[in-house]
Amino acid sequence: MAYVINDSCMSCGACEPECPVSAISAGDSKYVVDAGACIDCGACATVCPVDAPVAE
Repeated sequence: MAYVINDSCMSCGACEPECPVSAISAGDSKYVVDAGACIDCGACATVCPVDAPVAE
């Protein structure tokens, strides 16, 4: 089950460097997770200050 980033994302960028498989990138209004690349490790969720990454 891949993670998704919800609308509470404030585009701070804390999650992107934590992803071990580079599945997170900047989107138009928030960061996005490539569901095909996500390994469901939760590293992004542990560093997010607003709890935007959630398990889908």
